[in-house]
Amino acid sequence: MKTIIYLIQKEFIQIFRDKIMLRMMFVLPIVMLIVLVNAATQEMKSISLFVVDNDLSETSRELTGKFSGSPFFKISGNSFSVKKAESEILKDNADMILVIPHGFERNLVTGQNALVQIQINAINGMVAGLINAYSSQIISGYNQNIIRNQVPGFKARGINITNSFWYNPGLNYKIYMVPGILVLLVTIVGMFLTAINIVREKEMGTIEQINVTPIQKYQFIIGKMIPFWVVAMIELSVGLTIGKIFYQIPIEGNLLILFSIAAIYLFVALGFGLFISTMANTQQQTMFLSFFFLVLFILMSGLFTPTESMPYWAQIVNYINPVAVFLKAIRMILLKGSGYADLIPQIVHLSIYAVAIISLAIFRYRKTAA
Repeated sequence: MKTIIYLIQKEFIQIFRDKIMLRMMFVLPIVMLIVLVNAATQEMKSISLFVVDNDLSETSRELTGKFSGSPFFKISGNSFSVKKAESEILKDNADMILVIPHGFERNLVTGQNALVQIQINAINGMVAGLINAYSSQIISGYNQNIIRNQVPGFKARGINITNSFWYNPGLNYKIYMVPGILVLLVTIVGMFLTAINIVREKEMGTIEQINVTPIQKYQFIIGKMIPFWVVAMIELSVGLTIGKIFYQIPIEGNLLILFSIAAIYLFVALGFGLFISTMANTQQQTMFLSFFFLVLFILMSGLFTPTESMPYWAQIVNYINPVAVFLKAIRMILLKGSGYADLIPQIVHLSIYAVAIISLAIFRYRKTAA
């Protein structure tokens, strides 16, 4: 036990002597938390709308006004030519075209079908789907107003719809993103910095001084893991504080449950970092392997897109993704207020993963003399 304590002390001294690592551990994550939460959003608030109004009637102007009055759209231009409007989309100056043909108002008054056309830049399918949903809602609402106001003797029986959005009543996307960014930050500390720390000792030759001592492999691994585990837990606490102060994220669940699961998850991330360090001999190799796993885990974790939208085979493969498991758990705790009983699958999953990956890292570590 004393050997492990001495190794932990040595690691903390080495960490606090390295100013670059200190910045990477504390300054960079805080900046990422502040910047990424505001940048990584799927909310559309400035959709560039190009209007082709060939009717020039009061009704067509009202419809255009409905779009310009929406917080999601801004009119970027007007023309009588559809080709001119399409050229604006090709130049990426417009996201959508609203075409109102000649006779639009006349057809409405005479009871005929009045058609409008919307053309959407669908390079990004998700964005195009949102634009289409916003546009359809505006046009549908305007159509209902026309029916109520212009059809003589029409008495609409309205259906009152009351929406109640559980766990995120204001549909604030930042509340959804903050837990995900927190997972990203502790993963970077746990996996990336741990792997680099060991490989750097290989390059400097200092690890050979440890290898010739009677220190056991498990003692060395534990001595390397604990300092970064402590640092990552501190970063999680700081991240939660920033999220509460700057973004007013709800903390519906018990923080003791959150930190308990985070503690297990960090052993998984640290074990992964140590396992990577056993396969690499240089920091360049370590960075390549770490980024490979990080990018793969993050893109499949559900941080930016729901895992339910993935193909079935990808959802099966995602069972070996610890980031996805912890991300789901932290959102359940913070936003839903889930307890231990609700999180048993995630706890068991991460516990088995931690034991397996740390055992593999210890097995892979070669303690040889110089």
